[in-house]
Amino acid sequence: MENNIDVTVVIPVHNASTWLDECLEAIAHQKSTLSIEVSLFLDSCEDNSADIAEIWREKLQDIGYSVIITSENNGRPKGVGYAKNKAVAQSKGEFLCFQDADDIMQPKRIQMQYEHAFLHKNAIVGCQFKREPPDSTVRFTKWANTLTQEQLTLQVYTSHGPTVIMPTWFCHRSVFDKCDGFDETGKGTPEDLIFFYKHLQHGGEVFRVDQELLTYRYHQAAATFSVEERTIWDLRVKELQERVLSQWPSFTIWNAGKQGRKFYRSLHLENQKKVMAFCDVDTKKVGTVYTYEEAPWKPKPKVPIIHFKEAHPPIIICMKMDLTRGDFEENLASLNLKEGTDFYHFN
Repeated sequence: MENNIDVTVVIPVHNASTWLDECLEAIAHQKSTLSIEVSLFLDSCEDNSADIAEIWREKLQDIGYSVIITSENNGRPKGVGYAKNKAVAQSKGEFLCFQDADDIMQPKRIQMQYEHAFLHKNAIVGCQFKREPPDSTVRFTKWANTLTQEQLTLQVYTSHGPTVIMPTWFCHRSVFDKCDGFDETGKGTPEDLIFFYKHLQHGGEVFRVDQELLTYRYHQAAATFSVEERTIWDLRVKELQERVLSQWPSFTIWNAGKQGRKFYRSLHLENQKKVMAFCDVDTKKVGTVYTYEEAPWKPKPKVPIIHFKEAHPPIIICMKMDLTRGDFEENLASLNLKEGTDFYHFN
């Protein structure tokens, strides 16, 4: 695409008047030598988001930004995926910087992520972030901000979602095009996770700039709260089965408790048959057998429960991290296993 726009900031908007002014002000204060375009799509807003956007149109244009603002009123919003696609479709930037209307980018965000993405045009480039309020989602924030570069493509099956959070995404336009944009099913659809998995399926890379370049707000009106846990669970199981378990002749499940058994029951029959054992530390469970009583066939499957030290890789780990004062992490480290070869996290 021939144009003189280096980066488009993509902003989907639905009833964001509480935060939009601060969001756009931060974009205006970017310290960058790049040509920047701001593309907003207002999805059935019932507040004064449109008025705020128009005020900032003039301000942003005065400092040299291109600005595109369009809106639709459909009775009810068509969803985040639809709004993002519309904002991208009307834009011209070679690179796309995704920004939620309720978040705030730091002054060097665009320049720093651009420099990284320019060298890795097949990558989604994220960044570290700080949470607002600071005491919200502490475990999630620590996990996302401290993953190693290798773990960004290994820990993609955990309950946390994409290893780089959507409001920090920055990528070349070709990354978006290869995935045919975002799912437009609407409310309750994890369009970011669906896109992320498509990106990986296409051989896409994932990187993170290790500086806090975004303030990520936590509030009950956020779109993420409309997505049911079961929807996320099913997506994760499907992806893990297709990309990992299909390559393994057998494996062990770490956790003979509720989460481990739920994971086992969620598997296709051919993958259930590959489960050699559950492993655990609970002496009341070790040495017993789990019988899948709900199985619609006979004889009912029986899976032995062994001590974790007796477990043979590969292993799917269904333990939540950072919850046992380090005991689980210490036990895992004692086995000297390699993540991505000997085990994957599903927790």
